[in-house]
Amino acid sequence: MHLLLRTLLLLFRSARRRPLTVWDSASLPLRVLPTDIDIAMHVNNGMYLSLMDLGRFDLMVRSGVWKRMRGRCWSPVVAAETIAFRKSLQLWQQYTIETRIIGLDTKAIFFEQRMVADGEIYARAYIATRLVSRSGPVSQEEILREFGQPPADLVLPEWIHEWRESSQLPGSRTPAPHTWA
Repeated sequence: MHLLLRTLLLLFRSARRRPLTVWDSASLPLRVLPTDIDIAMHVNNGMYLSLMDLGRFDLMVRSGVWKRMRGRCWSPVVAAETIAFRKSLQLWQQYTIETRIIGLDTKAIFFEQRMVADGEIYARAYIATRLVSRSGPVSQEEILREFGQPPADLVLPEWIHEWRESSQLPGSRTPAPHTWA
């Protein structure tokens, strides 16, 4: 909810920015706002991931994929994410969110996103996303029909498969009782 207005504004503005393909890298210029920081006066660790949502929306809107997804009643959901921090973004600091798709498998679309300021990476995240419809997950075949074929050199790094396997939880229809091992 805290980024709802910012997201709506972004959807409007991104539609007027230079078009991209969904396989391109997108760069979204932003500034650290008071709502982004914590008591230590820098961007809160959880806020990085929320702000990165804006970068993915920017890429989807600018590539035309967002409009096609909404027309088919598809919604993006995050299935897994991991982030590493290098430096802290400070109040009022200008930065960009760099976003690109690094590959797909049969279940997910994988993004790499970076927070960049003054030409340096401040944080980097990898996000596994799914597209879902009212009837369940959208198949890779349907996604590729809407997105188009990925570039031939787009190969998902092997460690991504290992990360997904080691971090995934059971599906939502499979019991997942809470017990500490």
